[in-house]
Amino acid sequence: YGPMIVSTRAYSQDEIKRKRIAVPGKLTTAYLVLNLFAPGIETEVVPFDQIIPKIKLGNFEAGLIIHEGQLTYDRSGLYRIVDLGKWWHQVTGLPLPLGGNAIRRSLGPELMASVSNALRKSIEYALDHRAEALAYALQFARDLDPQLADKFVGMYVNERTLDYGPDGREAVRRLLDMGYQAGIITQPARVDFV
Repeated sequence: YGPMIVSTRAYSQDEIKRKRIAVPGKLTTAYLVLNLFAPGIETEVVPFDQIIPKIKLGNFEAGLIIHEGQLTYDRSGLYRIVDLGKWWHQVTGLPLPLGGNAIRRSLGPELMASVSNALRKSIEYALDHRAEALAYALQFARDLDPQLADKFVGMYVNERTLDYGPDGREAVRRLLDMGYQAGIITQPARVDFV
């Protein structure tokens, strides 16, 4: 699974590459993968929670959705044109790395390790106390019932959140390298996992 291109019409993947797409931002994994899928595609940045309404109003022929929109787009009568997570996996054989934390090397190894450890403990606590963590997160859910929110959280907060694993680390490196090779990322990226 991953970011999805959705529309009010069932466009083919080739047709969608010629449409103007609402995107949630240009500094996102979703945008990077969209541009790997469809180099040069026309896009316009729209707040992520306004993409589906703007598609329904006819302001855009399609949109790139992230977050809970991946689970609710069909309620709005939209068609999924492509799941970019599945596309990425077909192309690379790797999971699509979504949502990560970065820290500046200049902070030094001790502080980097301390921050990483604090994040890990927080995530472990949430995984070990899922019902409590979900009840807290529901305060911020947009139109998600508890069952759908639980499904969404399970997609994005899991054991891979604690450790990408070898294939996940390779996926991060490959994504950044492909983005650089395609000219989407302006400088080569070196990633160290803390």
